[in-house]
Amino acid sequence: MKKKHNSIPKHQTHISNVLIIGSGGAGLRAAIEAKSSGVEVTVIGKRIKEDVHTVLAAGGINASFANVDKKDTWQQHFADTMIEGYGLSEPRMVELMAKESPELVKEIDEWGANFQKLKNGKIDQRFFGAHTFRRTCYSGDYTGRSILMTLLKKIKSMKIPVHDSQYVTELLVHENKCFGAMTFNVKNGERTVYLADSVVLAAGGHTRIWRKSSSRRNENTGDGFYLALKAGCTLTDMELVQFHPTGMVIPESVSGTLVTEAVRGEGGRLFNNQGERFMSNYDKNRMELSTRDKVAMANYTEIVEGRGTKNGGVLLDISHKSKEFIIKKLPRMYRQFLDTLMIDISKSPMEVSPTAHYSMGGVVVSPEDHFTGVEGLYAAGEVTGGLHGANRLGGNSLAEILIFGKRAGAAAALRSLEMDVQYRSKQVIAKAHKKIDSFIKKGKYVARPLQRELRNLMWENCGVVRDEKKLKKGLKEINILKSKIKGLDVRPDSEGFEDLMLAFDLEGSILSAESTIISAIARKESRGAHQRTDFTKTSKSFSKNFHINMDNEKNLKITTSPLKKISKELLKTITETKKIDNFSGMLLE
Repeated sequence: MKKKHNSIPKHQTHISNVLIIGSGGAGLRAAIEAKSSGVEVTVIGKRIKEDVHTVLAAGGINASFANVDKKDTWQQHFADTMIEGYGLSEPRMVELMAKESPELVKEIDEWGANFQKLKNGKIDQRFFGAHTFRRTCYSGDYTGRSILMTLLKKIKSMKIPVHDSQYVTELLVHENKCFGAMTFNVKNGERTVYLADSVVLAAGGHTRIWRKSSSRRNENTGDGFYLALKAGCTLTDMELVQFHPTGMVIPESVSGTLVTEAVRGEGGRLFNNQGERFMSNYDKNRMELSTRDKVAMANYTEIVEGRGTKNGGVLLDISHKSKEFIIKKLPRMYRQFLDTLMIDISKSPMEVSPTAHYSMGGVVVSPEDHFTGVEGLYAAGEVTGGLHGANRLGGNSLAEILIFGKRAGAAAALRSLEMDVQYRSKQVIAKAHKKIDSFIKKGKYVARPLQRELRNLMWENCGVVRDEKKLKKGLKEINILKSKIKGLDVRPDSEGFEDLMLAFDLEGSILSAESTIISAIARKESRGAHQRTDFTKTSKSFSKNFHINMDNEKNLKITTSPLKKISKELLKTITETKKIDNFSGMLLE
């Protein structure tokens, strides 16, 4: 009698040379580059491709063209980025971005991004906080949307398939080799095994796990970090989360929605409830164009010390500019406040407060090709760490997705072209099925309220300012949430497959939150976006990166890594920049 083989549950199979996980800017640019290298590419995303997170990037993209300020150079862009990152950025990664951004910005403009132009036909550039010169290129205040639509048009012309509504539950990895991903369709639950020679992970960050966030529902939930950790990747500097100074305060339904830095870049001023332009107390030289961490801390301090509005915000006012100017430069913000609050920002100020905005930590990758250390697996965009250090320089994220999306896509394609044998594992696929099945059961908890619990505890215990007591309290509460996951109620037959997605999102969010708090406890100093009331100074002994790994028992382990050295030439530029104490003529009044 023949022994029965274990059968694998029903699923579709899709095969390509390169699989891109994430249909935002980084993923699409990776796909374009991989396809251009001569391989077959598939892009999958959990949102509709026209409405991914990239569309929310409003302010602009950095490139040292020196079209407006002739003294600007890529070396100065490098220095500004390293300074803003408080020394924790990976120098080679920053160097590549600063050098290559002009070429990639010019390319995407030629493809149709339609950046604002000067009278001479060159791309216009405006101020952004913490930049020494005007180097931020823009399409009004909808630059991210413009870039995304341009990339989608390019994708379509190259006949690269983009599969929407695909939720990735697992990277398929065996013996440190990644050969694809398991997904289910959020609309109908249909499972697909995507097989590939190489995979590029471009699944975003984890800022949605805070109560006030510039990310929308079901995006940036930490699922990229979850997938990476389970696959064997290392995360770096998870405690370094940028709280943007200006998010909407009311109504509750849009609390945290980004109010772009371009408002301050175009001359917006911050006031407290006493009518005081308070940035003079925090950075009298740069004022509202100070670094994001300083402006966020200033706003937070004014609010908690009782000088905020009744709704818990401060006032951002650009009404001293003409209505025509505002509509031309900030059309999206003008509409945003009219649509949500019937407020005309050319006549009235905006109420704003800090909001969780960007994950500066993420997957450890090599600077040149964004290889993760797991064979066949690359990563790009916000899911990666290293570039931004302890505080992201505004306008660098859109540059990052183009430059390192391109590099990751090229590397993934090259690996595929050089392979002789395609690696597969039925056991790994069966295990991925089993993981999905484990969530489908009756229970006493619903995922959405637990997500709310997590967002509240992260805001209260690991928010704009932190201390040991609160962080440990947050970690304890996370462990309680972990136990509740086992009792989730997930019944696709009656409720559809969104609950299944939320169950995976919640597990990923909890793991990301735990990684963040563990790292935040370990970094016993204040540096950039990481501010602690019990360790208020920056310490040389913490000039290092914190790494998170998952061991064989699924426990998180933390280690440290020394900083990479900077060349003498570039170090000189950093030193000279730090000496600037008069920004007269370099910033907007």
